[in-house]
Formats: sequence, C-alpha cells, structure tokens
Amino acid sequence: MAEITARERILRAAERLIAERGQLVPLRDIAAAAGQRNNSAVQYHFGSRDGLIEAVVEQRMATLEVRRLELLAELAAADEPDGVHELLEALVVPMFELGSKHGIGYYARFLEQIRTHPAVTDEANLRGTRRTSVRVIMHRLDRDLPELPAPVRMRRLRALPTVLFSLLADHERAVQDGRVAADDTTAWAELVDILAGVLTAPVSQRIAAHQGRRQ
Repeated sequence: MAEITARERILRAAERLIAERGQLVPLRDIAAAAGQRNNSAVQYHFGSRDGLIEAVVEQRMATLEVRRLELLAELAAADEPDGVHELLEALVVPMFELGSKHGIGYYARFLEQIRTHPAVTDEANLRGTRRTSVRVIMHRLDRDLPELPAPVRMRRLRALPTVLFSLLADHERAVQDGRVAADDTTAWAELVDILAGVLTAPVSQRIAAHQGRRQ
C-alpha cells in the first residue's frame, strides 16, 4: 500500500476539522491534526485557506464526476426521457456512495460548512472539466420544469445545493451515530424524493400572481 503523503494527510484533516468546526478552523490545528510539526504546512502545500478548501473539493469532485457521468450514460442508454427524479439520482447517489463505497464520512458536512465558498458556487460549477456532469444535470432539470415561471425555476435550482448539502450532512451524522446504514438505499430514495418535492412543488396563487404582475 502506498504511503499517505503529507499533502493527503492535510486534505483529510482539513475535511474533517472543517466539517466539525467550520471553515475558519485555525490552519495550525489542521496541520497538527495531519501530524505536521510545521504550522505553515498548509500554506506550503496549498498557499492559503481558500487553496486548501478548493483542493478538498477538487479531490472529491474527481470521484463524483466519474460516477455521475456513468449514471448519465446509463440514462441515455435506457432510451427513455430522464425526469427530475432520475436526474437527481444521478446527482445525489454518487454523494451517498462516497460513504458507502469509499468510506468517506465527512464530506457532506464539509460542504454544509463551505456552501457559500466560491469553490462550490454556481460560477464554479460552470467551469472546469470536473463539473461537466453537474452542468448537464442542472441544464436538464431546468428543461424538465417548464411549468414553473422562469424566475421561480431559477431560484429553486439555485437553492438546490443548499438543501442538498444540509440533507446529506444530516444523513452523514445519522450514519456516524448508527441511526442509519451508509448503504441504506431507502434513505437515499427518501432524500431524492424530498429534493424532487422542493423543485416540483406547486406555485402558490400569491407567487403566481406576483410573477404575472412582473411580466
């Protein structure tokens, strides 16, 4: 087995400590948790706190991107229209699999803590080869919600990551506490149902009337 590098130890420590304590956790604490005697080890390897956060995200995105593209290819091969549920599964199932298949137990809570960071904002998802699947999924979700007024649809899609990160973080805590198994696909399906409900909920008369006046 290959020896874990100092850089990898720092990434793991950062993911865990940010998940537990927030993104402003002292960098020296991350270095210490990674077994680094030099308090400047984070700056040496990543340049800054932002560079460290971006590195954690990109490391996980490398795994998520491959799996999401696989699931999108399976949808295409099925030769059937991909609906909201199917697209959300392609987005979310790889996140569950980080825990169930790869033993990664802090990333959802890490995302919950950094949800407003540029590394995971809309702009970040519009660039880079490791975000292709997310761009495709969001575009198709937008296409599959034609009944919603465009401004409402945009707001719901923009709110999706916030809701997703929070629900995944709660699931991760439940796994850690032993309240649910990491590979409980029923729990996965329930979370997808919740997200689908957020996107497809009927527009109230008040909102519809407001949108009508604005148009």
